Amino acid sequence: MPHILLVEDDRPLAQGVADALAADGRTITVCGSARQARQAMESPIDLAILDVGLPDGNGLELCRELRLFSRAPVLFLTACDAEADEVAGFAAGGDDYIAKPFRVRALRARVDALLRRAVGDDIVERGGLRLDFAHADFTRDGVGIALSVPEQRLLRALVSAPGQTLPRETLTRQVWGLEAVEENALSVTVRRLRKKLGEGYIQTIYGVGYRWGTKDDR
Repeated sequence: MPHILLVEDDRPLAQGVADALAADGRTITVCGSARQARQAMESPIDLAILDVGLPDGNGLELCRELRLFSRAPVLFLTACDAEADEVAGFAAGGDDYIAKPFRVRALRARVDALLRRAVGDDIVERGGLRLDFAHADFTRDGVGIALSVPEQRLLRALVSAPGQTLPRETLTRQVWGLEAVEENALSVTVRRLRKKLGEGYIQTIYGVGYRWGTKDDR
């Protein structure tokens, strides 16, 4: 069943929403702060419901961070109904927007629509590879592959832009964000990923970066 991340600092509201969504058999992880949400985002999720205003940050920032490694749908909850706030939510990578107060039935309908739309978007199949990013389930010729979080983020970035050369700086930022890493961290991660996936999927564009594809794609 889908795993939903709910980030809302209003505890009664969060509990009401969680109870309503859990009634459909879904797993709901509730967080009351941006810090808790960042920890929860380390596990695979199928959809995120983010409050724009949080005591230690905001949902827009969390959405931008989530988009570095996941395409899980994002629904924003906000007390503001201004067009500028709606535009900001979509610009951050959100998929839908609902203003408080809202009816639980309306929220459930939007969640259902987003989950239906997302089915299949997080699964990539190529050759002997099957990559299910939504559930962190990766196989090669039917055999499971264990990938670290940086490896998953790098793989997601590459397969999301097939045939496109992504500069090293872009990939480093998408994998580690603003975190300081060693200069050769990207090269090491690429090498480990190639060993697990097999040769031929990740091309090196010398002096520039990497791209996803095979020699036949050139």
